[in-house]
Amino acid sequence: MVQVSFSSALGRKDAKKEGLLPAEDRDAEAGPLGQRRSRAWCWCMCLGFTLMLAGLVVGVVCVLRYYAPEDGPVYWCGVNYLEENFMIPEDQNVEVDVELPDPVHLRQLQEQIRVLEEEQVALISVPVPEFQEGDPANIVHDFQRRLTAYLDLSLDRCYVITLNTSIVMPPRDLLELLVNVKAGSYLPQTYLVHEDMMVTERLEHVDQLGSFIYNLCDGKDTFRLQRRDQILGMQKRAALSCRSIVHFESRVVVETRICEP
Repeated sequence: MVQVSFSSALGRKDAKKEGLLPAEDRDAEAGPLGQRRSRAWCWCMCLGFTLMLAGLVVGVVCVLRYYAPEDGPVYWCGVNYLEENFMIPEDQNVEVDVELPDPVHLRQLQEQIRVLEEEQVALISVPVPEFQEGDPANIVHDFQRRLTAYLDLSLDRCYVITLNTSIVMPPRDLLELLVNVKAGSYLPQTYLVHEDMMVTERLEHVDQLGSFIYNLCDGKDTFRLQRRDQILGMQKRAALSCRSIVHFESRVVVETRICEP
């Protein structure tokens, strides 16, 4: 009788081919491979999280640099003024000599001003007036784009018009004026001038008006203004619906009347 037997090495080799390794052998080979895969996955997760965090930080910085105004000196100003019917035409410097009455007959206006000299921008915040009818407002004077924007806080509406350089002082001059009177509680006595504006059309793309005006008017109903005396055929006593914003931006106090037909 012939007895046939297989060596253990040959049997183990055939078992490997058929994928029938004993459990302890499979664990011995899978252990190091599984650990390597686990470490690789961990490193990938850490790298991905780091890249995502870095991208988020860069994005936030870019948004803040584009939309947020740079830090600038902020002044809380008060001014006494005489209410008179003075009008200052566009692009003309008019000096009016006014003999001011006793201080008890003067009105008083307060507002907050921030001057960004490098960006050539003045930012004005007018609170709710206590002395007469008028709306609180935020105002942007952008000398680079030669535009002024008013945000009427009562109506939550924005209005944009060409900058009137005959009234609004450039940021450098305005800053110098504010610095010179910083030691006192109130600015020198002055007088009131009036300017009448008419709503002419709705603006859809405020992103084209510069970052400061965009930051002021984004998400608001925004309209273009034109000075009333420049509109042909406009009757001065026509029935209009008007709102007033009284503000200070130079050596005079200005009442801006914004009207709609």
